[in-house]
Amino acid sequence: MPKVGMEPVRRKALVDAALRVIGDQGSLTVTMSEIARQAGVSPALAHHYFGSKEQLLIESVRSLLKQLRDDAVTALKTADAPREKLSAVIRVSFQADQFAPATIAAWLAFYAEAQRSEETRRFLVIYARRLRSNLIANLKALCPHDAAERIAEGAAAMIDGLYIRQSLRSAPVSIEASIALTEDYINSQLAALAKGQIQ
Repeated sequence: MPKVGMEPVRRKALVDAALRVIGDQGSLTVTMSEIARQAGVSPALAHHYFGSKEQLLIESVRSLLKQLRDDAVTALKTADAPREKLSAVIRVSFQADQFAPATIAAWLAFYAEAQRSEETRRFLVIYARRLRSNLIANLKALCPHDAAERIAEGAAAMIDGLYIRQSLRSAPVSIEASIALTEDYINSQLAALAKGQIQ
């Protein structure tokens, strides 16, 4: 019988363990037993809290997205001007816990699962929309709306692409270099707009 008051602690431990195991294996073919062992609980307790591995995996992707959202909200509150807010969004995208190899492997496993799971796909679409919205909202203060949308798409694609490059591990890109590349892209696009080189 689970101890009273331990459910939130155990649920978080299981979600964290799931992300570690998925990240280590680079796949969602992990078992509930492997996750439970990593969390230091029995498989029966893991099933008690989540019902199935699928529900635990959904909670894991939800946890990643919640952390990213919370970090973005905090970072945006500390930035003033639109250009500073853009930099905050970029920094959050590449912060150490999200850009860690195991977390990147988990993200990629969830993207693969989204081809089969409508619920996983829905969560990842929410992430993509939120990133795009944060970028556009601040770019609109710096350039026309159509240009803001185009630059936001490019920056979002660059962020996602750098995650994929990082997952290869053969030529990893540092957090600082990833931020600089994305900042350079936005700066060059805004500079070209200012010079009338891009319509």
